[in-house]
Amino acid sequence: MHRRSLLTGAGALAALPPGPFRSKALAQSSAAPRAQPLTSSDRAAIGRAEAALAGIRTLKARFLQADARGGTAQGTVWMQRPGRARFAYDPPSTILVVSDGTIVTFFDSAVNQTSAVPLGSTPLGTLLAERVRLDEGDARVAAVQQREGLVQITVVKRASPAEGSLTLTFADTPLELRQWTVIDTQGREVRVTLYEIETGVRIDPALFRFVSPDLGVPQPR
Repeated sequence: MHRRSLLTGAGALAALPPGPFRSKALAQSSAAPRAQPLTSSDRAAIGRAEAALAGIRTLKARFLQADARGGTAQGTVWMQRPGRARFAYDPPSTILVVSDGTIVTFFDSAVNQTSAVPLGSTPLGTLLAERVRLDEGDARVAAVQQREGLVQITVVKRASPAEGSLTLTFADTPLELRQWTVIDTQGREVRVTLYEIETGVRIDPALFRFVSPDLGVPQPR
């Protein structure tokens, strides 16, 4: 899978710089979802989704990531609310993503490159917040879809919905997060599906501290 797609999909973490890939289909899908008035059923589903996310204190799972060009990657994710996550991609991918609760660090060992963004500037900050709110503050629910055994909620930035979207997919019943789909500012779409999910597990706090495997790589401050 292309490096840009890996970074886009890793927890829907950050907007990426412009890239060469932008298919016609994705260009159309990257437009801001047209907001529909939320029904009482929609609002009930949002409340259930928020409660389901808030109920996850710790999580470990395998993930399968796919982009619109057919590229795939797999790995293991650990999450601990509030704010902590680690996405370790299986070889041959060289990407590692770590959130320590404040900063999200991206490391690519293939090019020996480290970069970082504030957690609060990423959708992961919303998912792992102490108080999960999908339709409050900077976040706005643009669409809710409910089908038998499935609930999908699309969230955009309230002030700038055209910058991209995050769609959360929950299995029902009970409501459990199973997948998220990211469309970034450049129209790149990546889907991350969770499987072999374990919740309430004990996680070594050291997993959420980024330690460069090469002393020559500067650590973000």
